[in-house]
Amino acid sequence: MWQPPSKTGKIDKIVSLSDGDSTAELQTYLSSLKNDQLITVITNGALKGKKVGAMIKGIFAGSPPSTTEGSNRRLLVYQHCIPLCESGDLQTEVAADIIGLLMLETRTLSGPSLAQLASLFVDAIKVGKMGSGKSLELFPTVLTALAACEALSYGKGELSGEEYKKQLINSLCSSRDVPLSSEELQFLEIPPLVYQLLLLSAKGCKKQVLDGIIGYFKDQDVRQEEEQKHGESLDLEVQSIPQDQLRHVEGTAILHIVFAIRLDHELGREFLKTFKMSYSDLCPFSVALLLSVARIQRYEEQVFDLLKGAIIKSFKDEQLQQGSKFLQDLLPKHCSVAQMILDTVKNSVFGWDHVTQGLVQLGFFLMDTFGPKPGPFGKTTDGSATIARTPTQQSCKLGGQMLLQGFKIHEPIRGEILEQVLNRLVTKTASPVSHYLDLFSDIVISAPMILLESSSKVTETFDHLSYLPLATVQGLLKAVQPLLKVSMSLKDALILVLRKAMFSSQLDGRKSAVTGFLLLLKNFKVLGSLASSQCSQAVSSSQIQVDVHSRFNSAANEAFCLEILSSLRRCLGQQADVRLMLYEGFYDVLRRNSQLASSIMQTLLSQLRRYYEPEQDLLPPVKLEPCITAHGDQVYLQEPLAHLVSCTVHCLLWLQNMRRSANPNADDSDEDEEEEEEGYQSELQTILESMTRRMIKCELEDFELDKSAEFSLGSSVGVKNNIYAVLVMGVYEVLIEYNFIKANYSKSCFEELMQLFNCYHKLSEILKEKSGKGRVPSHKTPRSLLSMGFISTLLTVLFRDSTQSKEEALLVLRSSGEFVRYAVSVAVQKIQQLEETGHTDGPDGHNTDRTFRFLCDMTSVLMWRYTNIPSVVEEAGKKEKRSSLSLLCLEGLLRIFTTCQQRYPDKMAQLLSNMDDGSVTEMNFFYIRQFQRALFTQLSGGEEEFNSKEAQLLVSILSVLSRQLKPSSKQFVQMITWTVKICKETSFEDPAFSKGLLSLLFNLHILYKSPVGLLLELCQDIHSQLGDIDQDVEVEKQSHFATVNMKTATTLLVLSQVDRVLDEVDWLIARKKSQTASDKSGEATQTAGQQDPIEKAVTLQLGTLLTALNELVQTAVLSGTCTITLLRELRRIYTILTTLVKYYIQVCATQHGMLPARFEKLVKLSGSHLTPQCYSFITYVQSAEFSGGDDKKKKKRNEVNAAASAKLLRETKAIPDLIFSIEQYEKYLITLSKKSKVNLMQYMKLSTSRDFRINAATLDAALQEQDDSLEVSEAEETQEPKQKKRKQ
Repeated sequence: MWQPPSKTGKIDKIVSLSDGDSTAELQTYLSSLKNDQLITVITNGALKGKKVGAMIKGIFAGSPPSTTEGSNRRLLVYQHCIPLCESGDLQTEVAADIIGLLMLETRTLSGPSLAQLASLFVDAIKVGKMGSGKSLELFPTVLTALAACEALSYGKGELSGEEYKKQLINSLCSSRDVPLSSEELQFLEIPPLVYQLLLLSAKGCKKQVLDGIIGYFKDQDVRQEEEQKHGESLDLEVQSIPQDQLRHVEGTAILHIVFAIRLDHELGREFLKTFKMSYSDLCPFSVALLLSVARIQRYEEQVFDLLKGAIIKSFKDEQLQQGSKFLQDLLPKHCSVAQMILDTVKNSVFGWDHVTQGLVQLGFFLMDTFGPKPGPFGKTTDGSATIARTPTQQSCKLGGQMLLQGFKIHEPIRGEILEQVLNRLVTKTASPVSHYLDLFSDIVISAPMILLESSSKVTETFDHLSYLPLATVQGLLKAVQPLLKVSMSLKDALILVLRKAMFSSQLDGRKSAVTGFLLLLKNFKVLGSLASSQCSQAVSSSQIQVDVHSRFNSAANEAFCLEILSSLRRCLGQQADVRLMLYEGFYDVLRRNSQLASSIMQTLLSQLRRYYEPEQDLLPPVKLEPCITAHGDQVYLQEPLAHLVSCTVHCLLWLQNMRRSANPNADDSDEDEEEEEEGYQSELQTILESMTRRMIKCELEDFELDKSAEFSLGSSVGVKNNIYAVLVMGVYEVLIEYNFIKANYSKSCFEELMQLFNCYHKLSEILKEKSGKGRVPSHKTPRSLLSMGFISTLLTVLFRDSTQSKEEALLVLRSSGEFVRYAVSVAVQKIQQLEETGHTDGPDGHNTDRTFRFLCDMTSVLMWRYTNIPSVVEEAGKKEKRSSLSLLCLEGLLRIFTTCQQRYPDKMAQLLSNMDDGSVTEMNFFYIRQFQRALFTQLSGGEEEFNSKEAQLLVSILSVLSRQLKPSSKQFVQMITWTVKICKETSFEDPAFSKGLLSLLFNLHILYKSPVGLLLELCQDIHSQLGDIDQDVEVEKQSHFATVNMKTATTLLVLSQVDRVLDEVDWLIARKKSQTASDKSGEATQTAGQQDPIEKAVTLQLGTLLTALNELVQTAVLSGTCTITLLRELRRIYTILTTLVKYYIQVCATQHGMLPARFEKLVKLSGSHLTPQCYSFITYVQSAEFSGGDDKKKKKRNEVNAAASAKLLRETKAIPDLIFSIEQYEKYLITLSKKSKVNLMQYMKLSTSRDFRINAATLDAALQEQDDSLEVSEAEETQEPKQKKRKQ
């Protein structure tokens, strides 16, 4: 009996028939199989993976597309195989083979079959049945074949294949609005869709496709952000996608786009063109996309230049907007490119490996391009502690943030980031590397254990230590310090390198060794050292994580530290610079590692003995000869003796203080140690007491430094005496501090202290007097050796301490005006050093918390001294000296406020709040009111009592403090009202004070509203004060601001403010131009009655500025800088008017809009008022110069003549520039007149300023003699502009 063939048999039969030549037999056999049977055969073959490819080929061979049956069978195969591949039941290779075969046969399908297939795909995508997405590779092939069909039935009509394809894609694109059960499946369709759209873009519409894709993801990001901000409470119409999924989909889309750009360079060009116009289109997605495109070599440079430009422009725009209320009111909040880039870094954690490389490159590109530059002679100007304020600094900081975040998130790029940072530290020796050091330090802090995996790279860097600049070594060792705690190998490597460096031939190499060893001593704690909290709060937090292995290795640590100390002792025989570093570092080492006290104190004591005269009867008590050394004629300092004494004193005082607080009743401590301690302590005390006693007895002759000594730096004797003088003064200062602390407010001790000061003062005066005699005042006051803490205490007791028991002793110090003045001047010097370098000399100088505390104490003391003892009260005899003390206090306060704003911007409130209650603004304003009162008192006295220096300092302080006020607060309004009042009422003829006051007014005004009205009033005042360029014209007397008079007409200041406003206007026009360019397709943006707010603002600003400059251009300005600057500003305003005209030409070309009436008025104003006056001014300038030159020839010698002619050359260059810009303006006006059909040239007069010109006045006079009647009518015409001017 006949059995039907098994399923395997059917497969074999189809394969064997297709291998044979009998197609007819194959067709007959396939016809005998029902559809269900065929499907079962295919399914089984696919699941087993056997001969499935050959079988499907056989089915296609036996199904000719020309017959209906064959065509239907082919469609059936497709309809069954596609879901089968998506089911996930097949092996990957089998599914890939099937899809490959189907792709080859797609072209043979009929139009209706293709349409059915395409619909199958679209429906499957819409309902989320595309599980693995393997069969989606077939979809583009189906679409391409479909597009080739001529006509397909669609609904009741017909469509071409291309149109049918568009319909399908539209239906697919709108699918995201279909309410779906699973938004995740819906979202997975996006990458294939992006791929299809990119294939479409090859046919055109590149910009639309890219804009659409980027716009879509931008919206998704915004929605995500809003949801995170507002949490679940936000009722969104469409449920948003989970964040991780959104990021993965974005990553895939980016890969597709980059792949498309690799193949289609036209698409790449279009993509970059989108962002070249304006950075406002950027978003985190497009930044990531740009960085991925940067991996394509031909686009790398373009992308980084584009991003660099966008970042710096974004920071500049932000700065401009923050600094001007006018711009803030006009424009929406600034969009920050920096934030977008940081968001991109954050998003890249979701497997965006293709973006990370670009992030690293961009980070280093920004740091290299915008990092601090070397100053003159290779010196670095940028202290690393300052806050990033300029756009350049902010861009550099952004690079650092990107790299740090990237390092934390992405493991694969860590090695590269670390290597590049370390390479730059080693190779960039000529330029500052503070920004790389900061980054390296942040990396170490954020991930010390990760860094240990790359410790070999750090070790390699150590090998270069002795060749690196000292600042780099200090920063590097400080940064690497946490690693040394946990890695013995790193520590050993460093010690080896430092030992070698100790014998380096380069001085910097030896200094690096000392720096490194001191750092190690500070950080490897010996067991039994005093608790760090007793030393300083600042240390304790870092010490907790530091003692990783010290408890177990304390003996090793001690041996290690003692070994280092013995290495350091060798340095005491080296140059002064090396010794100085040791003396400055020992105090910190002792404070962190008190167990080393004995070794350190013995070292210092034995060094001090070399220079101490033990014979009690001999004067002076110190030997100065061994402190210097000579090479030929040159004399050098060998031993910084004063620093040695200072270091010894501070270490001794600290130890005594610690022992006292650690064990108040010292009974059961280690006796041997106690004896040893007592030994060096008592010896040192004896030495210091003996030095004090004998230094008081010393006359200057004992040091050979009396008035007859030579101090000129030209001779070796003079140099030697200068060194001696500085050493002796330093020793006196150290002894003053030591004796003050030891005195415990005893009157007799303070009297001794005053004797020490008198000796110091005598020598200081001689040094000042002698150095002042030289042609160049080479003398700079040597840095005081008093510590910041001592100065803070001293000022407090001198001015504020009213304790009864101390009264008598303190009177000794207070009664010496010189001593009080000296104390305040040293305080000012210390604050200045802090402002410039971020730290001070002496103990605690690098401890920011303590330094800040001292600043706070000084602020309240100096403030009290200045406000409670006004200079007016002081007696006539002492008035000059004492009032200069008030000035010193003021200078100190100004420096404190400035330093605090630069170095501790967050702590300004803490500095000002000496009371607990009251808000920050109120405290700040309390100080402002005090200084306002002081300035008002200054101004209300007569001119002879007016102290210009004090008034200037007060104005500077007010401008620093006013920066702390919020422009929206009522205190700010009070401040600006008060400043305006003072400017209107003060009429002192003091140019410097006036300039300061007006600068303050402008700086406040620009944060309150636009200063153009103010500028106009000031220009009218200046015109009124200085008179007209035509001497026959009498200017109407106007005085808005009494502070403007003949002496103080600050034309330059006003012009600099005009320049600032022009910057804003120029920026606004550029912004509008780029918007117009990107909105070319848009329709006219304004109706006839309504003008765009930005255009309106620009026109009004320019109108007021034109009127203001019209006043100045008629003013008899002083020749020289004022004239040149005025000519430059005039040129600039014409250039900006030209830019505005070009903008309107662009508007007319794209939108055919009407020209606003305000703009026509502006053109009229420029043509009828400013241009004629410019030409008159040019004539005035040239005639003034020539006549001025003649006068000088008569009066002065040739030098002045040369200067005058050079000035003339400079000015004559400014003149043609101005004429050129006026003519360019008129040229573009003609173009605009043609485009807009409005005659704008009717307001322009013909220019007359040429090398050859007819003097109208002379000609008129000649003609008048000939014919009176003819002359009258001509005179009216030619004199019309002047007539206008006379009235104004």
